[in-house]
Amino acid sequence: MSQSIKIKNALISVYYKDGLEPLVRLLATQGVQLFSTGGTEQFIKDLGLPVTAVEDLTGYPSILGGRVKTLHPKVFGGILNRRSLAGDQEQIAQYEIPEIDLVIVDLYPFEETVKGGGTEQEIIEKIDIGGISLIRAAAKNFNDVVILASKDDYSTLQEQLETQNGETTQAQRKAYAKKAFHTSSNYDTAIFNYFNTEEPLTVFKHSIAQSQTLRYGENPHQQGVYYGDLDAMFTKLNGKELSYNNLVDVDAAVALIDEFEAPTFAILKHTNACGVASKPTILEAWNVALACDPVSAFGGVLIANREIDLATAEEINKLFFEVLIAPSYAPEAIELFRTKKNRVILQRNEVELSKKQFKTLLNGVIEQDKDLVIEGPEQMTAVTGKQPTEQELKDLHFANKIVKHTKSNTIVFVKDDQLISSGVGQTSRVDALKQAVVKAESFGFSLKGAVMASDAFFPFPDCVELAAEAGITAVLQPGGSIKDADSVNMANEKGIAMVTTGVRHFKH
Repeated sequence: MSQSIKIKNALISVYYKDGLEPLVRLLATQGVQLFSTGGTEQFIKDLGLPVTAVEDLTGYPSILGGRVKTLHPKVFGGILNRRSLAGDQEQIAQYEIPEIDLVIVDLYPFEETVKGGGTEQEIIEKIDIGGISLIRAAAKNFNDVVILASKDDYSTLQEQLETQNGETTQAQRKAYAKKAFHTSSNYDTAIFNYFNTEEPLTVFKHSIAQSQTLRYGENPHQQGVYYGDLDAMFTKLNGKELSYNNLVDVDAAVALIDEFEAPTFAILKHTNACGVASKPTILEAWNVALACDPVSAFGGVLIANREIDLATAEEINKLFFEVLIAPSYAPEAIELFRTKKNRVILQRNEVELSKKQFKTLLNGVIEQDKDLVIEGPEQMTAVTGKQPTEQELKDLHFANKIVKHTKSNTIVFVKDDQLISSGVGQTSRVDALKQAVVKAESFGFSLKGAVMASDAFFPFPDCVELAAEAGITAVLQPGGSIKDADSVNMANEKGIAMVTTGVRHFKH
């Protein structure tokens, strides 16, 4: 069916009244009979417009503290009756049920109440029953009924009714129905996930209402969409829209910087750190982080955990970069960065991040807890005759934070709270080590007195041997290999310290 249908009767029952007035006034002007409940009914009366209480239609008052208002055959019969079926028409005539052509309804703020820390009783009372039923009924019968489940659609319907003499097409009604089912499914998923915390059912249910279409995906021939509220996470102070690859790098940068408490700067490229340093000031941290690998830093994603002042901004401004993230900026720094319109400058906001992560894989999805564990000196067990010094323990802790956030197989070299170099994403651990040694040498760093961290155990002693010969004085690894003794013996033979943590940090 593709015919247009004129709206004669409308049921309006909303929690939020924002933006409702112009549409209600138009409906009244077009001779639509309005039915309503509670606060919405009073809202319409206050506009000086005629409205019929749902209680007068059903013959029953709102009962059970408002839990039951619209759940009645005279309401749902008016919504669900099929105008093209003679049997339906005979029944609504028999029971004096008015045809309801438009339903405007929203839902109790369940998610907002949960996020706001409401009590269990308050949260339960925000599980909408009548509203969700009205949405599903009206959306199911989109051939004959318009359903508006979001205030975002008020102006769209208003324009359609103004230009189409109070009528809607089937295509328009079906489009509203699609949005309505999205609203109802998102709402039900939020409720399920609230209940599914104790002894959870092993099912995968996620629903994110907000989305942003990206310029493209990982490559230009791939489409990309971000689902979530970026505006809650960041305040964008300058620059173009974030790309798919930007977002992946920004996610990695945020995860890495959150490991550090002292003033720290990190530079990332393709999710891996190519510069990290903690120093007394953020300017010193920037200069030292950049020195690690100024070549890879070109076009990178930069992140700091302190305010960017003008002096630091002037140094950063010398480098071409894609994205800069910080908790705040001096006004003069923002003004300087805005001289180049495409550079993305983000101010990070306080947002609680998920402790789970998932991705599509094969014909399904895998989900896991995020790796939120990090081992400090207290969790390190010395397994060699030589004990690490206090500074070596500090540097091993620093290196462990970086190795945790670097693609496996990986080896990280650190000295004096600075990333010296790393071997990243290699198919063998010894290749990662060799890569890190070559990189350190290419930028003029001496590894004498530096420490080494590995994301997983050493299956053979060759890594320890090569590291000691390069100047490394202390090594961190999780341990757990059946050949751990070989690596420990090599460390003792070379006169270097080794600690184990018992925790592996693979990252694929």
